[in-house]
Amino acid sequence: MAQRTPLNIAVVGHTNTGKTSLLRTLTHDTQFGEVDNGPGTTRQVTGAAHWLNDVIALVWFDTPGLEDSVALRDWVESPEPLSPINAKQVEALQTSHGSQTSNRLDGPQKIQRFLDSPLAQSRFEQEARVLEKVLSNDAALYVIDARDTVLAKHRDELSLLSACAKPVIPVLNFTSPASQGRASNVDEWLDVLARHALHVHVLFDTVSPALDAERGLFEALAQVLPKQRVLFAELIEQTQAARRARLTRGFELIAEMIVDLASWRSQTANNEAARLKAQASQQTRTREREQQCVDGLLLTYAFSRHDVLNMPLSLKEGRWETDLFAPEALREVGIELTKGAAAGALAGAAVDVFTGGLSLGTGTLVGAATGAGLQGLERWGGRLLGKVRGYRELTIDDAILKLLTLRQLQLLQALERRGHAAITPVSMQSNPSESLTSIPLETNSATDAATAVATQAKAFIQTVRLARQHPEWSSLQGTPNTSSARDRAIDVLTEAFEAGQSLNNV
Repeated sequence: MAQRTPLNIAVVGHTNTGKTSLLRTLTHDTQFGEVDNGPGTTRQVTGAAHWLNDVIALVWFDTPGLEDSVALRDWVESPEPLSPINAKQVEALQTSHGSQTSNRLDGPQKIQRFLDSPLAQSRFEQEARVLEKVLSNDAALYVIDARDTVLAKHRDELSLLSACAKPVIPVLNFTSPASQGRASNVDEWLDVLARHALHVHVLFDTVSPALDAERGLFEALAQVLPKQRVLFAELIEQTQAARRARLTRGFELIAEMIVDLASWRSQTANNEAARLKAQASQQTRTREREQQCVDGLLLTYAFSRHDVLNMPLSLKEGRWETDLFAPEALREVGIELTKGAAAGALAGAAVDVFTGGLSLGTGTLVGAATGAGLQGLERWGGRLLGKVRGYRELTIDDAILKLLTLRQLQLLQALERRGHAAITPVSMQSNPSESLTSIPLETNSATDAATAVATQAKAFIQTVRLARQHPEWSSLQGTPNTSSARDRAIDVLTEAFEAGQSLNNV
């Protein structure tokens, strides 16, 4: 790719409207700048590179908030400056911009006159940093807190930015319904923007952005910078590809976890003490394997355990608050399992009886009770266990595996819709469904949605059944045998999860 000069985009707006938050979300960097609910958090201009195919395509500039736009506009538009200005400076400005035959300065000349004045270094120092950056950049994003009522200071900010004669894209932040308990005033803002000839705008909630928010922003920039349409088309393609890759990797991590746990067998002697010890060990290792999946998803989406998610089965410091094996956890997502089975956690438990005296051919019974509860298993196997000496080989119940899948898909959904500016927990509604996924299906009809859910359920059942026959696939028993068959099982489940997603319009 040939080297190109990066575009420079200034991110401006009134104090505390979400300028830094927007850049955190665009750069997928929770550590960029400083985000706080207090006013005037950003005091200096900070840059962030946006890469395209290993080349810097554009640079975002985070700027301080505009605070005293009313007084500044009075100064800028006053025929006689409120503080003395060298007449030669005015003449130089006129000459350099071809206005030597007129005593009037145009917008950029007025802004430059202000920047050259003492006030730019004192009373309006913060505003001077902003306007200087807008004048020198290719375009500006004007970030608006859509919950705010339009005031005189906002109108004056728009007039000052328009005077810079650079393309300005209004970005309306906090557009979600009743965002943080405050109603949005989007319609009022759109009317004011139209009065300032700003007809191209973007709705971009930095805390919970729409899945196509970045695309919409690049499309808006392409409208006001038509010579750069090819660049923005490439950025849109890269953004979509990155999102698809993250989502696929997320589904893959969940599928790997299910195959890992479904294929895992834990052996225990045939006595109560050994069984209880095995149960405790298997519960602990199952939780650890789920936590490994959680950490993988957080890493994939560039979040950390400190990005706490307030979920029905909630994470606290990156860990689930509700215990995986508690019966109420299963009921919360609409999966039925007996109390005894949930407490045992090993319910589905295939029982293998190794003996030399049982007339069953090979003397081994493998997976005979897959999918049954532990209490049911005791009833089923009691007659045999009284006749033979041997040990139990226990596996994780299907219901527990289904709950694990649901929890991770819920987490994936939350991460997909979580902006990197979010500093408060994300709330999600419980979906007590027996379908394998709670992620909204972006399909064209109810029939498509039902087909997608059925496809996922079928793939889940088949993958679990196959994995139970291959204990060598599980990493919990040492280094797994990463055979092509294991990889294919993971791929089948990953593809089934993807079948419920439509990325064509993202």
